Amino acid sequence: MSGFLKTKVMDIRVVSTALPEGTCQVDNEQCVTLEKTAIKIQSWWAWVIQCWWRSLQNKTLEQRRCLALKLYKCREWAVVKVQPHIRMWQARRQFLRAHQAACIIQAHWRWDASQTRGLIQGHYEVKASRLELNIEIIMT
Repeated sequence: MSGFLKTKVMDIRVVSTALPEGTCQVDNEQCVTLEKTAIKIQSWWAWVIQCWWRSLQNKTLEQRRCLALKLYKCREWAVVKVQPHIRMWQARRQFLRAHQAACIIQAHWRWDASQTRGLIQGHYEVKASRLELNIEIIMT
């Protein structure tokens, strides 16, 4: 063992066998040295514990961030999956309404044409919000 290490081992033994009243078995200079050594050891352990605690906090924070990112990703993916189906359903519903309106108009038109026995010519367009009709009636 080196001389420095032997003194530290001896200092620790002396500190551990110190009297309960706080008096030192050796002279005042050695007591000061022992106190400084004890303070260094305590501060080193405090530093080690703080480093460990900070690394644990950083790890926990990173895990929370990853979890939040995964949840956000899942929600966004669900929205991306659902939106096209909703839009398709809305477009289909709008088309079916326009189709039903066209069928009703055609039925009334055919009935009226059969009643008047005239020649009816025309065309219509079904648009998203309204129905355009151009009718030309020729009576014979």
